[in-house]
Amino acid sequence: MAESLADYEPLARDVLPAAVYDFVAGGSGLEQTVGLNRAAFFAITLTPRILTGLAKPNPSWMVLGTRWELPIAVAPMAYQKLLHPEGELHLAAAASRAGIPYTISTLSSVPLEKIAGVAPSWFQLYWLRDRRVVTSLVERAVDAGCGALMVTVDVPVMGRRLRDIRNQFALPPDIAPENLVDKVTEAHDAVPGVSAVAAHTASVFEPAVSWRDLEWLRSLCPIPLVIKGILDPRDARRAVEIGADGVVVSNHGGRQLDGAIASIDALGPVVDAVGKDCVVLLDSGVRSGLDVLKAVASGASGVLVGRPLLWALAVDAVDEALALLGREVRDAMLLAGCADLAAVRELSVGRATWPIWS
Repeated sequence: MAESLADYEPLARDVLPAAVYDFVAGGSGLEQTVGLNRAAFFAITLTPRILTGLAKPNPSWMVLGTRWELPIAVAPMAYQKLLHPEGELHLAAAASRAGIPYTISTLSSVPLEKIAGVAPSWFQLYWLRDRRVVTSLVERAVDAGCGALMVTVDVPVMGRRLRDIRNQFALPPDIAPENLVDKVTEAHDAVPGVSAVAAHTASVFEPAVSWRDLEWLRSLCPIPLVIKGILDPRDARRAVEIGADGVVVSNHGGRQLDGAIASIDALGPVVDAVGKDCVVLLDSGVRSGLDVLKAVASGASGVLVGRPLLWALAVDAVDEALALLGREVRDAMLLAGCADLAAVRELSVGRATWPIWS
């Protein structure tokens, strides 16, 4: 049994093909931002309150019209059948049992309708060259009962992920982006010096997306709209102005612009820019229940958790991992003297002096 979420990564590495492990673990370039995300969380300190008479904290939260058990959602992550035969269905069902939302990726290896059928879900949208497909995906997500549309805006082109390039990473024949019907062959064709997955996204993703496109999407989308991939407070404010219900402060887990600011470092200015006008979520670097508490204390409404749950998926331990994460959140709240998330947001947040050891 794992004692922390970090325990799942070495277990997964032992059972996964090396190229699949690298596909999940890797970032772009020299992976500076992957490291910055963790270092920034390590640097955050919290000042606990004492003698609060607290015995059982309540970490539930209300977001986008629904109350959940924890201030956590499963991040959108592609091709989960690479890690488990049931892929997205297995992780989504575990999320449902844990009382947290599951975010379906455009590039899921199971059709979105099947995933939405097993768990309360949000749908993550990549902007595609064919606007008819974009429209179709939005309509399918709405018809499937997804509670929100999360459009990712930080991938005009896939970051240069050197591990995948060196591995000539390609999808196996039995795994495909099941929500898309055209141009999937590139993702399966191993070519020296090329990531086949990156080649596929280059053929179907639209690089020249603008705020005007987001305004069109807002007019099309009848469910809450969340914009994922925001780091600059000016962009966050613009998102509010075009009618977004939420933003995700995210550097894509360090997989896009290498050297980008750590998401948790970008959070405060974004929260200040939007005030109470929209929900502010955070991802990239969350590895424990304590990290969840640090993010909420720093102003986030909640967080998205990604890689640690994929490692747990690879060793068939997602229920255990989510239970562990929930226990860590509750323990951290109890130790900090916080009865609920409102109390967490009142904690004093500081920064440790360097060096920071990880």
